[in-house]
Amino acid sequence: MDLKNFIRSLSILHLLLLCVLVVITIWVVYQINSFNSNAAIEGVLLYLVPLFAMVGYFGSQWIFKKMISNIQIQTKLEDKLRKYKSALQLKYTFIEIPAFVGLFAYNNTGNALPLVISICLIAYLAVQRPNKDNIIKSIPLTNDEVAEIQQA
Repeated sequence: MDLKNFIRSLSILHLLLLCVLVVITIWVVYQINSFNSNAAIEGVLLYLVPLFAMVGYFGSQWIFKKMISNIQIQTKLEDKLRKYKSALQLKYTFIEIPAFVGLFAYNNTGNALPLVISICLIAYLAVQRPNKDNIIKSIPLTNDEVAEIQQA
Protein backbone atom coordinates (compact mmCIF):
# COMPACT_ATOMS: atom_id res chain seq x y z
CA MET A 1 0.00 0.00 0.00
CA ASP A 2 1.34 3.39 -0.97
CA LEU A 3 1.04 5.53 2.15
CA LYS A 4 1.24 8.86 0.32
CA ASN A 5 -1.70 7.91 -1.87
CA PHE A 6 -3.59 6.59 1.15
CA ILE A 7 -3.20 9.85 3.05
CA ARG A 8 -3.92 11.86 -0.09
CA SER A 9 -7.13 9.91 -0.75
CA LEU A 10 -8.29 10.45 2.84
CA SER A 11 -7.52 14.17 2.54
CA ILE A 12 -9.41 14.43 -0.75
CA LEU A 13 -12.41 12.62 0.74
CA HIS A 14 -12.36 14.95 3.74
CA LEU A 15 -12.05 18.03 1.54
CA LEU A 16 -14.92 16.92 -0.72
CA LEU A 17 -17.25 16.28 2.22
CA LEU A 18 -16.33 19.63 3.69
CA CYS A 19 -16.75 21.51 0.41
CA VAL A 20 -20.17 19.98 -0.22
CA LEU A 21 -21.35 21.10 3.21
CA VAL A 22 -19.92 24.59 2.77
CA VAL A 23 -21.46 25.03 -0.68
CA ILE A 24 -24.87 23.83 0.52
CA THR A 25 -24.62 26.11 3.55
CA ILE A 26 -23.85 29.13 1.37
CA TRP A 27 -26.67 28.22 -1.00
CA VAL A 28 -29.20 27.83 1.83
CA VAL A 29 -28.13 31.09 3.48
CA TYR A 30 -28.50 33.02 0.22
CA GLN A 31 -31.79 31.32 -0.53
CA ILE A 32 -33.36 32.16 2.85
CA ASN A 33 -31.53 35.49 3.32
CA SER A 34 -33.14 36.10 6.72
CA PHE A 35 -32.81 35.01 10.30
CA ASN A 36 -35.28 34.66 13.10
CA SER A 37 -34.89 33.39 16.61
CA ASN A 38 -38.51 32.77 17.54
CA ALA A 39 -38.54 29.37 19.21
CA ALA A 40 -42.31 29.22 19.59
CA ILE A 41 -43.24 28.81 15.93
CA GLU A 42 -40.74 26.11 14.96
CA GLY A 43 -42.07 23.29 17.10
CA VAL A 44 -40.29 19.98 17.38
CA LEU A 45 -37.79 20.53 14.55
CA LEU A 46 -36.03 23.20 16.58
CA TYR A 47 -35.40 20.67 19.35
CA LEU A 48 -34.43 17.76 17.10
CA VAL A 49 -31.50 19.57 15.47
CA PRO A 50 -29.50 20.04 18.73
CA LEU A 51 -30.31 16.46 19.67
CA PHE A 52 -29.05 15.16 16.31
CA ALA A 53 -25.98 17.36 16.63
CA MET A 54 -25.12 15.98 20.07
CA VAL A 55 -25.67 12.41 18.92
CA GLY A 56 -23.54 13.09 15.85
CA TYR A 57 -20.72 14.77 17.76
CA PHE A 58 -20.48 12.30 20.63
CA GLY A 59 -21.43 9.34 18.46
CA SER A 60 -18.66 10.13 15.99
CA GLN A 61 -16.08 10.14 18.75
CA TRP A 62 -17.45 7.02 20.39
CA ILE A 63 -17.75 4.92 17.23
CA PHE A 64 -14.30 6.03 16.03
CA LYS A 65 -12.66 5.07 19.33
CA LYS A 66 -14.61 1.81 19.44
CA MET A 67 -13.55 0.81 15.93
CA ILE A 68 -9.92 1.85 16.50
CA SER A 69 -9.76 -0.07 19.78
CA ASN A 70 -10.51 -3.26 17.84
CA ILE A 71 -7.27 -2.90 15.86
CA GLN A 72 -4.60 -5.27 17.16
CA ILE A 73 -0.93 -4.25 17.13
CA GLN A 74 -0.01 -7.56 15.46
CA THR A 75 -2.22 -6.82 12.44
CA LYS A 76 -0.55 -5.87 9.14
CA LEU A 77 -0.21 -2.15 8.49
CA GLU A 78 -2.46 -2.38 5.42
CA ASP A 79 -5.26 -3.90 7.46
CA LYS A 80 -4.79 -1.32 10.20
CA LEU A 81 -5.02 1.50 7.68
CA ARG A 82 -8.09 -0.04 6.05
CA LYS A 83 -9.82 -0.24 9.43
CA TYR A 84 -8.71 3.31 10.22
CA LYS A 85 -10.20 4.52 6.93
CA SER A 86 -13.50 2.80 7.70
CA ALA A 87 -13.61 4.31 11.17
CA LEU A 88 -12.79 7.75 9.80
CA GLN A 89 -15.48 7.54 7.13
CA LEU A 90 -18.06 6.58 9.72
CA LYS A 91 -16.88 9.41 11.96
CA TYR A 92 -17.32 11.88 9.10
CA THR A 93 -20.79 10.49 8.40
CA PHE A 94 -21.84 10.97 12.02
CA ILE A 95 -20.79 14.63 11.78
CA GLU A 96 -22.12 15.33 8.30
CA ILE A 97 -25.66 13.98 8.65
CA PRO A 98 -26.62 16.24 11.60
CA ALA A 99 -25.12 19.20 9.72
CA PHE A 100 -27.39 18.40 6.76
CA VAL A 101 -30.38 18.05 9.10
CA GLY A 102 -29.58 21.47 10.56
CA LEU A 103 -29.34 23.02 7.11
CA PHE A 104 -32.64 21.39 6.16
CA ALA A 105 -34.27 22.76 9.32
CA TYR A 106 -32.89 26.24 8.65
CA ASN A 107 -34.11 26.05 5.05
CA ASN A 108 -37.61 25.17 6.24
CA THR A 109 -37.90 27.50 9.23
CA GLY A 110 -35.45 30.36 8.74
CA ASN A 111 -34.48 29.99 12.40
CA ALA A 112 -30.81 30.77 12.99
CA LEU A 113 -30.23 28.07 15.65
CA PRO A 114 -30.04 25.11 13.23
CA LEU A 115 -27.75 27.13 10.96
CA VAL A 116 -25.39 27.95 13.83
CA ILE A 117 -25.34 24.31 14.91
CA SER A 118 -24.59 23.21 11.34
CA ILE A 119 -21.77 25.74 11.05
CA CYS A 120 -20.28 24.44 14.31
CA LEU A 121 -20.45 20.87 13.01
CA ILE A 122 -18.82 21.97 9.76
CA ALA A 123 -16.03 23.64 11.75
CA TYR A 124 -15.59 20.46 13.78
CA LEU A 125 -15.43 18.41 10.59
CA ALA A 126 -12.83 20.82 9.21
CA VAL A 127 -10.46 20.20 12.12
CA GLN A 128 -10.81 16.42 11.69
CA ARG A 129 -8.54 16.56 8.64
CA PRO A 130 -6.54 13.34 8.33
CA ASN A 131 -2.76 13.56 8.52
CA LYS A 132 0.22 11.44 9.49
CA ASP A 133 0.22 12.58 13.11
CA ASN A 134 -3.44 11.68 13.59
CA ILE A 135 -2.86 8.25 12.09
CA ILE A 136 0.13 7.65 14.36
CA LYS A 137 -1.75 8.85 17.46
CA SER A 138 -4.92 6.90 16.69
CA ILE A 139 -3.74 3.47 15.59
CA PRO A 140 -1.68 1.05 17.70
CA LEU A 141 1.54 0.85 15.66
CA THR A 142 4.92 -0.76 16.02
CA ASN A 143 8.03 1.43 15.86
CA ASP A 144 8.74 0.24 12.31
CA GLU A 145 5.23 1.17 11.20
CA VAL A 146 5.52 4.60 12.80
CA ALA A 147 8.78 5.20 10.92
CA GLU A 148 7.19 3.98 7.68
CA ILE A 149 4.27 6.39 8.05
CA GLN A 150 6.52 9.32 8.96
CA GLN A 151 8.64 8.71 5.84
CA ALA A 152 5.58 8.73 3.55
